[in-house]
Amino acid sequence: MDNFKAFGNSLSNIGSQITPSISRGFQYTKEQLGQAEDKTQLPPDYIDLEKRVDALKQVHQKLLAVTSQYSNEAYDYPPNIKETFQDLGRTVSEKVHLLSSASSPAEAQAALTAPPTAKPQPKTFNHAIARASLASSQLLHQQHTGAGEDPLATALEKYALAEERVGEARLAQDAQIQSRFLAGWNTTLNTNLMFATRARRNVEKTRLTLDSVKSRAKGTTWKMGGMMPREEHLNTDELSPEAQEEIEKAEDEFVTQTEEAVGVMKNVLDTPEPLRNLAELIAAQVEYHKKAYEILNELAPVIEDLQLKQEVFSHE
Repeated sequence: MDNFKAFGNSLSNIGSQITPSISRGFQYTKEQLGQAEDKTQLPPDYIDLEKRVDALKQVHQKLLAVTSQYSNEAYDYPPNIKETFQDLGRTVSEKVHLLSSASSPAEAQAALTAPPTAKPQPKTFNHAIARASLASSQLLHQQHTGAGEDPLATALEKYALAEERVGEARLAQDAQIQSRFLAGWNTTLNTNLMFATRARRNVEKTRLTLDSVKSRAKGTTWKMGGMMPREEHLNTDELSPEAQEEIEKAEDEFVTQTEEAVGVMKNVLDTPEPLRNLAELIAAQVEYHKKAYEILNELAPVIEDLQLKQEVFSHE
């Protein structure tokens, strides 16, 4: 019996020397195995805040997974076309300007040739349409033998210029979305929500510490009954002053960390930044579509006029 008591005392001494992290690890393992009793419960309001924060995090992750494409210039660039360095060497506007002053096929070809130091032009759907339209216009011009200009070639050139302007408007939209929406939502996800996650981890750590301290206190109140020890319910009257002090200290730290986490989570949930950033996203999209509409609406009657003139000419 004396040997058994000595062995029990030695285990208590070892337990008192275990680091807090190891104690938390033991407590966590016991809980996962269903062997822990009297697990300290978090307040219902705290749990509700956790659920709301988790939902907000998922919202950010889902929307950023899609809208991050605004950081990829070629997100709408057709994958089936093959443009060369020469195709991407000059803007459509530059090519049209040079072609207008070309007096020979050689000069026209030079206008379409990229200079050695040219910066590749944007790879967007609208820019690709613009380049294809201008190239098509030139093909028709080169083969045109009648009087005046080929109306389709003229229309394609004007369409090319308009589509390039639409493409530039799209790039301006993307830049605004990157700076006014993506930056803000990434900050919320990677900073604000990360602070909330860290605060919640601190709560869980202090909760595990508190329950491990209580568990050790129960162990010190075991009493002999036959050959095996029997665990009694925790009774503060039976605890030593040191054990009572350790439990109270762990409880105070748990309450402190819980209150801090509540404040952090409320700040994350109450901030108007995500909604403000969403408004900026919509504003950028509105501006782009407005410009695209204005550009194409200005072009439409010009193309329609060319069409009508061609119909009249064909009936003469």
